[in-house]
Amino acid sequence: MKLRATVNGQPCELDVEATSSLLDTLRKAGLTGTKEGCRIGVCGLCTVLVNDAPVSSCLYLAPCADGAEIWTVEGMAEAEPHLVQAFVEKEAMQCGICTPGQVMTAAAARRQGVPATDADIRRYLEGSLCRCTGYRTIVDAVKTYLAH
Repeated sequence: MKLRATVNGQPCELDVEATSSLLDTLRKAGLTGTKEGCRIGVCGLCTVLVNDAPVSSCLYLAPCADGAEIWTVEGMAEAEPHLVQAFVEKEAMQCGICTPGQVMTAAAARRQGVPATDADIRRYLEGSLCRCTGYRTIVDAVKTYLAH
């Protein structure tokens, strides 16, 4: 079947199986910035935005995104470079595997009007796991981005 959507601001038409995940579909389309982690929707590595809402693309069936606006980390880095720059400036990444999901979660936080307080940011980031940083630098990066 055909998936017709806007991906990173561009109209797109992709062939998908009825059971294809959005993660697999995006990666097959060459958008490999979205990472695979747990495949059960708990780690946040595969977060993308679908109609401005963060979703676990490993669980989200690609056909459900027909007609949607989808943003991946590649598109977000281009559309909002100050977001990625905040992560760089605050040294909010170490191994980098969780960074795409963290970036996309931060973008969703701004679009959903999350206040730029430590407590609100930490609560919003609960589904985006990181094993390296201890979250302080990630919270600082998101706070910088939300204040921009």
